[in-house]
Amino acid sequence: MELFARTIRNIEDVRIDPGGEIRARMDKWAIPRGSLGRLEELALLYASIRTTSKTGINDKVVFTMAGDHGVVAEGVSAFPQEVTGQMVRNFLSGGAAVNVLARHAGVRVTVVDCGVAGELPSDSGLRTKKIGYGTGNIVKGPAMSRKEAVASIELGIETLEEELPRGVDLAAVGDMGIGNTTPSSAVLAALSGADVKEVTGRGTGINGSNLANKLKAVETALRVNRPNPDDPIDVLAKVGGYEIGAIAGVCLGAARHRRPVIIDGFISSAGALLAAQIEPKVKGYLIASHLSTERGHRLMLEKLGKRPILDMEMRLGEGTGAVLAMWLVEAAVKLLTQMATFKEAGVSEAQTGSFNQTG
Repeated sequence: MELFARTIRNIEDVRIDPGGEIRARMDKWAIPRGSLGRLEELALLYASIRTTSKTGINDKVVFTMAGDHGVVAEGVSAFPQEVTGQMVRNFLSGGAAVNVLARHAGVRVTVVDCGVAGELPSDSGLRTKKIGYGTGNIVKGPAMSRKEAVASIELGIETLEEELPRGVDLAAVGDMGIGNTTPSSAVLAALSGADVKEVTGRGTGINGSNLANKLKAVETALRVNRPNPDDPIDVLAKVGGYEIGAIAGVCLGAARHRRPVIIDGFISSAGALLAAQIEPKVKGYLIASHLSTERGHRLMLEKLGKRPILDMEMRLGEGTGAVLAMWLVEAAVKLLTQMATFKEAGVSEAQTGSFNQTG
C-alpha cells in the first residue's frame, strides 16, 4: 500500500509546452506550418512529458501482463484456460505476434506472470510476480480481495520501476489472459454505467451460446458484486483481473516517472481507465495506439479523452497495436530533434499573409 500511495502522491499534471520552447522549434521547421498533422501532436506531447525539446527515444519497452480468470468456467471463451500459460511460453520463445512486431520496431518485450493458473518454467525473460492462480469466478463472487487488488497495481508499478535502470523512454502495455475481455467489459460497465450489451463483444471470436454466456456472466457479475463506480479499487477487486490491475499500475508508475505510456486494445484500456479513475492526471501520459474492433473499446477511449493513432481492425491484445504505434511516436520525436529549420536548410519562409497550399 505504501508504494501505491507514494506513486499517487508524486504524479504531476502534464503541462503542454509551458515555456513555448517546443512549439518555437516546430514553427521554424522548413515545412508549411501544421503540415505533419498528428505527428506534430505526438512530438509535442512526448517532449512536454519529458519537459524538453532536446529529447530522444532510445529504449522502448512493452509490458505484456498475463493472468487467468475464474469466469472462464462460465463458457465465455472459445479457448481453454491452459492457452494463457502456453502463450506465455510462446512469448518467451519469441514466436508470438507481439514478438515479431517488437523486433520490427526495436522494442523490448517484458512478460510478467501476474496470476497465471499454473506454474511456468523459470526463464530469464519472465518476471514471476504471481498474486494467485487465477482470479475468482466473478459470477459467484469477487475476483479478488481489496488487498490483492492494490497488490496487483503495485505489481505493475514495481515492474515499471525495475525496468527503469535498463532504460524506458517509451512504455507500452499489453495483456494475455483467456477470458479477460469478460472482466474488462464488467469494469467498463461498472465505471461508465453503460448497458452490458453495448460494452460486451466477441473476444476470441465467440458467437451463439458462448456470446450469450458472456453477456449473462457480465450482467450476473455486476448484480452479485455491486462494484462501486466511485471506487476504482472496489471495481478492480470485484470484477477485474490481476493483469488488468498490473496494467493500471504500469500507467500510474510511468506517470510518476514522467514516461509516456502507449495503451493497446480493450484490456489495456480497461487498466488505463482504472488508473485514470484512481488519479485523473494519468490521462496526460497516455497515448491510444489503435481502435480495437472489440465492442466497447471506442467508449473506453472516449472516457479517457483519447483519439487512437491507428485503426487496423485488430483485436489480438498482447501489446501488438501498441508496438505498431511506438515507431510512429518515435518517428514524430525524430522529426522534432532532427528536422532542419528554414534557416538551417537555407529555405525561404512563407511571406506574411500568404496562403500555403500543400498536397
